[in-house]
Amino acid sequence: MNVSKVMTREFEIRLSGTGGQGLGLGGKMLAAALSSEGLHVAQSQSYEPTSRGGMSRSDLVVTAHRADYPLATSFDYLLILDQRAVSISEGMINSDAIVLVDEELVPDPPEGDFRVHALPLSKTAIALGNLRVTNVVSLGALIALADICSLETLETAIRRVTPKKYAQMNLAAVRAGFELVP
Repeated sequence: MNVSKVMTREFEIRLSGTGGQGLGLGGKMLAAALSSEGLHVAQSQSYEPTSRGGMSRSDLVVTAHRADYPLATSFDYLLILDQRAVSISEGMINSDAIVLVDEELVPDPPEGDFRVHALPLSKTAIALGNLRVTNVVSLGALIALADICSLETLETAIRRVTPKKYAQMNLAAVRAGFELVP
C-alpha cells in the first residue's frame, strides 16, 4: 500500500447496489482492514426495506485522523453492482475517482472525468461456485485498483469478520477479484 498517499488525505468510498448483495458486510470487511492499518474509518449504510432488490449502499469515510464529518459527501472510490444504483451517486463522484462496475450488471456506467473500470465481478463469483461472493470479489478488485490497503490486510479482516464456515470461500473470492486487475 502507498501509505503516504492514503495518510495525506481523507478519502471516501461507496459500495452500492441492491439488497442481498452483501454490501453492508463488504463495508464492514473493508472498514476492518483499513482500521487495522491505522486509519480512522466511519461507516454508514442505507438500504430500502425490501430485502432483495431495493437500493443498498455502504459508505466509508477514511482519514489519518478523526473525521470532521462522519458521512460521505463525495466519492474517491465507488463500486456499483447494479444498474439501478448508478443514480444514487450521481453528482457525488470526484473527477479523479476510481469507479468499479460489474460489466454485466451495469451496462451503462456513470460518465465523467473519473476512471471507470468494468470487470466481470459477478461472473467471477459464479465461476467460484457462489454468486453471493460477488461483494468479496469486488473488494479484491477495488483494492487492486485503488491501492488503499494490502491484500494481506483485507484477508486478515475477512477472517475476523466472516463466519468460519465461509472464510475459505471469501478468501478465494477476494484473491480472484484482486487477480482481475492487470
